[in-house]
This record gives sequence, C-alpha cells and structure tokens, in this order.
Amino acid sequence: MKLFVQPGDGVMPLVQAINNAKKSVEIVIFRFDRSEVEKALASAVSRGVFVHALIAYTNRGGERNLRKLEMRLLAAGVTVARSADDLARYHGKFMIIDRRELYVLAFNFTYLDIEHSRSFGLVIMNPELVEEAVKLFEADTKRQPYVAGVPSFVVSPVNARKQLSSFIKGAKKSLLIYDPEVSAAAMIRLLEDLSNAGVEIKILGHLSLKSSKLDWRKLGPMRLHTRTIIRDGHQAFIGSQSLREIELGARREVGIIFRDSKIVSRLSKIFSEDWETTLRAKEASAIEEAEPAAKVAKKIAKAVVKDLPPVAPVLEVMVKEMVGARAYVDVDPCVLEESVKDAVKEAVREVVRDVVEEVVAQNGTAPGK
Repeated sequence: MKLFVQPGDGVMPLVQAINNAKKSVEIVIFRFDRSEVEKALASAVSRGVFVHALIAYTNRGGERNLRKLEMRLLAAGVTVARSADDLARYHGKFMIIDRRELYVLAFNFTYLDIEHSRSFGLVIMNPELVEEAVKLFEADTKRQPYVAGVPSFVVSPVNARKQLSSFIKGAKKSLLIYDPEVSAAAMIRLLEDLSNAGVEIKILGHLSLKSSKLDWRKLGPMRLHTRTIIRDGHQAFIGSQSLREIELGARREVGIIFRDSKIVSRLSKIFSEDWETTLRAKEASAIEEAEPAAKVAKKIAKAVVKDLPPVAPVLEVMVKEMVGARAYVDVDPCVLEESVKDAVKEAVREVVRDVVEEVVAQNGTAPGK
C-alpha cells in the first residue's frame, strides 16, 4: 500500500500509473481538468490498452464540461459510460490499473484539488479489495445494484453508515478527523459520547452543530478536500464521504478502512502539523485584526487630548473644594496639561492592550473560531 499526499505528490504518479498499464484502465470521474491525465488515457488507448471511464452524470456547475470531456474521450477511443441518476450525486473517485492496482482517492482529477488542497489517496494491491472495486465499477457502469462484500471497502449509501459508525465506536484513545462538513446528528452524538468517555477528538474542517465537547478548527491556510479519520494511531479511513447525511445515505461515495503502521503514522504526523499550523494562523490573524484596532485607538487618544480644554481653571476649582478657598497651590498649567494628556493616552493604551490580549487568547484557544 502507498500513500498520496496533496499538495505535494502532484498528478504525475497518476499519469505514470496509466502509462504503465498493460491491459486495462478503469477510471471514475467526478471533476476533471488535468490535461496530463487525459493525454495519458488517450495514449493508453493508442497502444492497445482498454480504457473505460465512468463519468458522473452531473456535478455542481460542471455538467457542460463533463459532456465535453465525454466527447473528447470518445473521440480518443475511450469507452465511456455515464453514471445513473438514481443517487443525488456520484462523488467517488477511484481508478483500477490492469485489475491489479486500486487507486482510491479523496481528491478529484483537478488542478485545485491536487495542487492547492490538503488531500490523500491510496494505492492498494490487495486482491480482495481490487476485486471488490471491480465489482462496484461494473455494477455502476451497467447500472445494476451493488452488494457490498468487503467491510473495509466503504461505499455510500450501501454500507458507509454502518462501517464508519463501527470504526468510530472502536476508538479507545483518539480520533483525528479531516472533514469539510461533519453534520450528521447521529455521528456528532457518537463523537460526543466518545469524548465524554475520555477519547481525544480533534477535527480539522467544520462542525455544523454547536458542541462544547468537540474541539474543531477550520484548516488554514490551505483548502481542505480530504475525508480522513485516524483512529488510535493504528488504523485509518480515507475516502470521499463526509460525516453528513447526504454523503452517507444518498450519494455514491467510496473509501477504504485500513491498517498500515507506516502510512497511519505519516497521516498522524501530517495531521499534527496541520493542527499546529492552523493554530499559528489563527494567532497571526488575531494579531492582524487587533493591530488596526490599536492604531485606531491611538488616533482616538490623540484626538481626545488635542481637544482637551485648559485644565488649570478646573484644577483650581477642585483644589478649593478639597482644601478650602484660602489654600494656595502653585501649579504650572503647562506641566499639568501635559500630565493630564499623558494620563489619558496611557489609559487608552491600557484598555487597548487588554482588548488585544483577550482577542488573541480567544482566537488562539477557542475551537471552531
């Protein structure tokens, strides 16, 4: 098993896999704008490789591009099938090479996903999993029902809810989660129950329902596209389905639950780095937001002291009230005026300093802010 890490590994490993195909390439496409991959598919056809593409019948805002892609692939000799419209969306991304290598991806074949988004993918040589992926591909290209056969091969809406719930429930120490949209109420309750039981849960992405028990942060500064769960540092899930209702129960999504110590260790390390980077980005953002406020406050302080009336007459009245009308106090009005202005400025600075420190503290520690 091998791991793709995006951004970083880029598109060339996918192109190389297609270029190395001897018999067949079976590929599922949801979004696509990488000309390198398109050329590799056409080149494979020209050297006698059977290339079969299953293209989503629609995606948000991109149906016209999908139809253009169909026509170009057909012109290049690729066998093209269009997914059925029985599900809300066909969002899974995988590729099978020579029915020996399975590529399960959390990213699309797009420049944005590959070059500018945190995402992962797996290369799998396990014959049982490859066979299961072939079964799914054939069922979807022929628009026939798919019956899940391997629990670790996670397919929405067939077995995803059951398998991901079971996977999450099995956590004893920690769950590290990348997910752009955790919103399924049952999944959130499950995570909260585990948190109450002492399981450390960290989420990079977005939690749609308020929860005081779950620590989540929006990944920054890069875009997030993967759906990945790392359990207890020993096992992981990578796929296309978020923990939200529509992706668990109404769309075609594909993922893998696996145990590979080196890959899981690397995923855990990347998550920790992303978590800390996000924290530092929040602190920097809080400071950037606070600095303009401090500059404004400084201007206000200057304006306030500029418009201060002469203070000596006021002082004379106050002295008389305090020590009596006959008392004599020799006060230099200029010195007094400067002292009052300095006091006003310092008072404003103190208030601004307190506000800035509070903002930085809140943005640095509050989850999900």
